[in-house]
Amino acid sequence: MNVVVIGAQWGDEGKGKIVDFLAEGASLIVRFSGGANAGHTIVLGEERYALHLIPSGVLHAGKTVVLGAAMVIDPEALFGELAMLEARGVDASGRVFISDRAHIVLPSYGARDREKDAARRRPLGTTGRGIGVAYAMKCERDGVRLADLDSLDALSELSDADRAFLEKRRERLLSMAIDLSAYLAGGSPLHQNILFEGAQGALLDLDLGTYPYVSSGMSCAAGAAVGGCVGPRALDKVLGVFKAYSTRVGNGPFPSEFRADDEAEEGLCRFVRETGREYGVTTGRPRRCGYLDVPALRYACRTNSIDVLVMTHLDVYDELDEVKACVGYRIDGAFVEDFPSSVRALERAEPVLRAFPGWRRSIAGVGSFDGLPKRAREYIAFIEGFCGVPVGMVSVGAERGQTMVRSPVWV
Repeated sequence: MNVVVIGAQWGDEGKGKIVDFLAEGASLIVRFSGGANAGHTIVLGEERYALHLIPSGVLHAGKTVVLGAAMVIDPEALFGELAMLEARGVDASGRVFISDRAHIVLPSYGARDREKDAARRRPLGTTGRGIGVAYAMKCERDGVRLADLDSLDALSELSDADRAFLEKRRERLLSMAIDLSAYLAGGSPLHQNILFEGAQGALLDLDLGTYPYVSSGMSCAAGAAVGGCVGPRALDKVLGVFKAYSTRVGNGPFPSEFRADDEAEEGLCRFVRETGREYGVTTGRPRRCGYLDVPALRYACRTNSIDVLVMTHLDVYDELDEVKACVGYRIDGAFVEDFPSSVRALERAEPVLRAFPGWRRSIAGVGSFDGLPKRAREYIAFIEGFCGVPVGMVSVGAERGQTMVRSPVWV
């Protein structure tokens, strides 16, 4: 079975934890998009791991992981991650591979990325790690793929500094290279359950997201076929991970964002940010926080064929008397119930909120869905009804064990 895990919001939904949880039942984990601008946090007991390129399943001993064809690979970040894992007792040797069709992020790209964003009339708020430049070079047919490192002639047009950088790392990178399409077509019983891991979120997808405030790659479910080197009919199930509220990093429209000029909402923003540890894994920037945007979530479900929703961070709302969700927008005086395509319409949108009574008790130790407070289950049931997609998993904490499964994934 081939299962895809994507973010159903603007990233940072907790995909890393969910991939780590599901990896036990997988034989292979393939990260299909993005670069070192992504950040997945895994908590194992007292240990906390921040991964940016390597798929989250690497923390399971013996699991093979692959960096897919639609990724852009920063060699220094990759080797730094491998060194971090080794230093902390995780033996990843012989278990991490890279599609030879993946593109390389060169050292000069970072400065170009930051300069370009600073010069924009409306800066995007990128991480400045050269990811956008790598994808732009790819589109212009001037990029460098891992497969190109086989021939030094392919590097002749690069600057002396970039060429020297690659030549020093060439052998190690090539030792990890595989033809992912052929590898998956090999028919090995080890490939019976493949987990395709996305980065960022559906609302940051280059085509389906809040353009131009989006990532440069495919963070939608369809990207799993491209980056995973399989056909679309090979994908059996799509899981969309979302928080019980909404967050966003960087610039761009965010209709349900807590308002800084409203004392109550400003206080709620501080509470959610600190309780949910809403700071970027890659940049450390505080995340913008807001009410759950249910029309946006429904849009993500529709455009990604999400079969099952996975809710995270529900426990962040434990202490609240009341929980609110955005159920539509007021734009220029008119009620709008669907997520708009126009970024300018989104910037003018005022959220229409619906209130739900809070459950006022800790759910961090609850082990089953039926054990959740009735009011928490009612909140979830509303989301299911609005989106037309079941919530099959609920996370109530950072630990693997703090995950409730209502419907098995690997069936």
